[in-house]
Amino acid sequence: MTIILSVPQTESAAALRLRPWRLDDLPALIAAHRDPLLRQWLATSLADEADARRWLDAQAAGWNSATRFSFAVVADDDDHAPFGHMVVKVGTAGVAEVGYWTAAHVRGRGIAARALETTSRWALHTQHLTRLTRLDLLHAEDNRASCRVAEKCDYVLHDVLPPAPPAFPASGHRHVRTPPGS
Repeated sequence: MTIILSVPQTESAAALRLRPWRLDDLPALIAAHRDPLLRQWLATSLADEADARRWLDAQAAGWNSATRFSFAVVADDDDHAPFGHMVVKVGTAGVAEVGYWTAAHVRGRGIAARALETTSRWALHTQHLTRLTRLDLLHAEDNRASCRVAEKCDYVLHDVLPPAPPAFPASGHRHVRTPPGS
């Protein structure tokens, strides 16, 4: 199954495309994961080509099982140079977790917020693969950039999560988005 989402152009930013990850994205994926700031915030860090291949296999398996909808973020006019990631991880009882990252060279341009907004609308309103009634966005409490992205996309701060070492050594935020009227 191949689902491609379009992020429209704005006055100040080019259009984006969200598409499933592919094997030929391996070099861009490895390059993005060399960024120390990105690695600081991710639960899974890809150290080498073998890790990246396993990660790509997991993304494909998620699509096949309709449990993980993972998108590479690319420019609308250049399908071969991913610079971001969006994911919807299906949980239980209609709840899914969203996650994202952007590569260092494009950070601060509003790409994460634009891609998250498009992905959130798709997940809650137009996809028919699984019924979702709520999206959770989790991030480390001191990750201010992720907090701003969540707020821009109408994710409301739901609670502060206690540390859960070793994977999550610091407190976190859970932001929640539901369809209007729910």
